Amino acid sequence: MRKVIVGNHAVSWGVKLARAEVIAAYPITPQTQIVEELSEMCASGELKARFIKVESEHSAMAACVGASATGARAFTASSSQGLALMHEMLHWAGSGRLPIVMADVNRALGPGWNIWTDQTDSLAQRDTGWIQLYCETNQEVLDTTIMAFRLAEQVDLPVMVVLDAFFLSHTAEPVDIPDQELVDRFLPPRRARYKLDVDDPHSYGALVRPDDYMEMRWHLQDAMHDAVARFDGVETEWATLVGRSYGAVESYRTEDADIALVTSGTITSTARHVIDQHRENGEKIGLVKIKMFRPFPTDALRLALAGIDRVAVLDRNFSPGQGGIFAAELRSALYDLPAEDRPAIYGYVLGLGGRDVTPAVIDGIIDHVRMPGIPARADLWVGVKA
Repeated sequence: MRKVIVGNHAVSWGVKLARAEVIAAYPITPQTQIVEELSEMCASGELKARFIKVESEHSAMAACVGASATGARAFTASSSQGLALMHEMLHWAGSGRLPIVMADVNRALGPGWNIWTDQTDSLAQRDTGWIQLYCETNQEVLDTTIMAFRLAEQVDLPVMVVLDAFFLSHTAEPVDIPDQELVDRFLPPRRARYKLDVDDPHSYGALVRPDDYMEMRWHLQDAMHDAVARFDGVETEWATLVGRSYGAVESYRTEDADIALVTSGTITSTARHVIDQHRENGEKIGLVKIKMFRPFPTDALRLALAGIDRVAVLDRNFSPGQGGIFAAELRSALYDLPAEDRPAIYGYVLGLGGRDVTPAVIDGIIDHVRMPGIPARADLWVGVKA
């Protein structure tokens, strides 16, 4: 069926269709609608899950860690300061190889207090061992939520489904909702390879000596590498059922481009419109959308940007003292390419705290990156008031 729903409810429907068994909930704007809708689904009997109301986001993730460790399919959602409060437990989930799925509705971190979109909250968790998938539309949110459970349980890693505050979370769009029977074929009940079991007692996460600890981290890294290929397989199978796929990296009109924009999240939709206008004027400009940030899809990005002279990275985030986070990651990924194959990377920080990124803003970036003589490492803040 097709429903007009907000992005938050697209997450809720994805969790329902995935038949999550444990949901831990603590409200925070702008994700609260996700767990509110799930609470109603549980109360009505539509979703047969244990709904746990906790006193903090730290406890929400702790509840998911415990549930997942016993073999249950677990879910929670958060944003901003709430996600930051979870930080300790995110390491427990990631390094504990627990296939929890969490939705993060991107919201700026305080101070100053701000409830609008900004990717810095999720990107601040990039070293916790979580796969991160960024969404452009509400349809992509629903599909990604379902696929996230499948991917998480294949590689035994937690997955963060990320969507922009308000631009997606509170904006209604038509969304195709697949039949439960179809999702059940795609996502069977979880069969945990390792779990807490009173009839077969083991201890997990106990003290680890130096002669074993590095191997645990090596296996975590190996699982992250495996996740790239696994995600391609998961998407291919989902596409055969519903006719939709997104890719860890998506190229748009890059076949003959000499300039490419690199985007993620909802800025991508605006950028597509701008690219189409420039193409109508005969300008060779394309776009590369990054959906998967962790693990970072280095090989796919090298392929997508091959032969392009200049690349402008649009970052709705920043690392203080460094600059845009996607730009820094992309520079690292392309660093050891031969000089003749390596594009010049230009970083632009914009849209922080929910500030609009309009077609005119993107046009200005294209004009800037075309200028002769600008240094290859231009980290510019766009639209900052003097």
